[in-house]
Amino acid sequence: MTADPDPAAPPRIDDLLCFSIYSAGLAFNQLYRPLLEEIGLTYPQFLVMVALWQRDGCPVKELGEALYLDSSTLTPLLKRLEAAGLISRTRNPRDERQVLLAVTEAGNGLRGKAVAVSCAIVDAVGISAEAARALRTGLDGIRDRIHGQRD
Repeated sequence: MTADPDPAAPPRIDDLLCFSIYSAGLAFNQLYRPLLEEIGLTYPQFLVMVALWQRDGCPVKELGEALYLDSSTLTPLLKRLEAAGLISRTRNPRDERQVLLAVTEAGNGLRGKAVAVSCAIVDAVGISAEAARALRTGLDGIRDRIHGQRD
């Protein structure tokens, strides 16, 4: 029989949900890295491209909100993607304060390769679509509750 844990003792690392999420994130980054190197993208750049394929022509602010990135993180990513010829950034003619993002022909050419990367990830993770959806829904709920507490 084991004793009840000491409430004054620090938690065990294996008992921390945040550590499980963090270490899973590290594992995903390690899994993605070689696959994305083959198509010339970093993981954050890949996320930007995936988001832009869904919302081509969107303002920078909208993309930042979708990816939970602030402008100081997003702007260097966008500059590198623009320098690589994958996106363009232009001022909105109706509102000069707003920068619009568009995927270039070269950027759209990566879509098929990105699908192959996603398929490789699905195979490596090895869980059903239903299990992945349930896990994603749970994690999204945690993230949204945390963001709600900070707002």
